[in-house]
Amino acid sequence: MKKKVAFVCVHNSCRSQMAEAWAKKLGSDVLEAYSAGTEKYPEVKPLAVKVMEEVGVDMTGHHPKLLSDIPAQVDILITMGCGVECPYVPCKHREDWGIEDPSGGPIEEYRKARDIIRQKVEELIDRVKKGEL
Repeated sequence: MKKKVAFVCVHNSCRSQMAEAWAKKLGSDVLEAYSAGTEKYPEVKPLAVKVMEEVGVDMTGHHPKLLSDIPAQVDILITMGCGVECPYVPCKHREDWGIEDPSGGPIEEYRKARDIIRQKVEELIDRVKKGEL
């Protein structure tokens, strides 16, 4: 049975979107991935979409979502390191990845975040497959 995982950030416009996209591309056999933010935001950051396209991950059509737009209960809740206290979301496991927000920075910062997120998603998938989560 797939584990429901939610990646949560403030705006759901960059890091959490990349994490959701990686989880869907790399772990669709074991994860049911979602992402959401705690505040409304108009769009996914264009540079986030661009750096994911560079590695063959299409985020066209992605849009920021709020916590109310995803399942009320998940197995795994990942906060991206936003320095935000997330509202209570029922989950079996929770962790914070502490990834720096590249928003407003050069494209290199987005690439760095993309690559860190990919590594963390791969580790998460591995832990799920081993039954650790």
